[in-house]
Amino acid sequence: MTAIALPAASASSSLGLSVLVLNRSFVAVHITNVRRAITLLFRQLAEVVHIEEGHYAAYSLDSWRELSALHAALGDPEQDWVRAVGYDLRAPRVIRLLSCDRGPRQGLRFNRRNVFARDGNQCQYCGKGFPTSELSLDHVVPRSRGGITSWENIVCACVACNVRKGGRTPHEARMNLIRQPVKPKRSPLLSLKLGNPKYASWKSFVDNAYWLVDLK
Repeated sequence: MTAIALPAASASSSLGLSVLVLNRSFVAVHITNVRRAITLLFRQLAEVVHIEEGHYAAYSLDSWRELSALHAALGDPEQDWVRAVGYDLRAPRVIRLLSCDRGPRQGLRFNRRNVFARDGNQCQYCGKGFPTSELSLDHVVPRSRGGITSWENIVCACVACNVRKGGRTPHEARMNLIRQPVKPKRSPLLSLKLGNPKYASWKSFVDNAYWLVDLK
């Protein structure tokens, strides 16, 4: 087994990229990052699953390193790379756990991250996009009016709009919602990933009308 030393997370943005994790039966079970994926490869607990020209192939860390060297020689600009000691390693997109038989976790977590993802980091009152650090959650029907904390009553809102609305309903505040809040049928975070060409290979393993995977 070839030794590998990864840089600190701040030294390589590729280490934070997402990797789809499959169980032994090639069923998607969750999502991790490149740093964790490479650690699993090094410990021989996982293998890289790569799709090229419609064909699947599995790679150990050493064989993935060899394929990475080939792609590096070809100067492939579409790939993300991790700098290891003495060589570059192509960031994997999909890995398969060699001894895991558990299935995907069913159900959709109701949390801040999923609400922001559902609303696309867009304030549902003014329509502007913001980084998550500048967003808050707003109860459409205020809790003081009996509004509950649920998918159907929580929206993403910028601080200015949240303050402006205060403890009123949108109608009372004369503020229209961009869209009515609903519970997503699938993981909002997964939907965002599937919309990125970088993760096109995931579609071969994820039926986004059925699998609900958790981001780690």
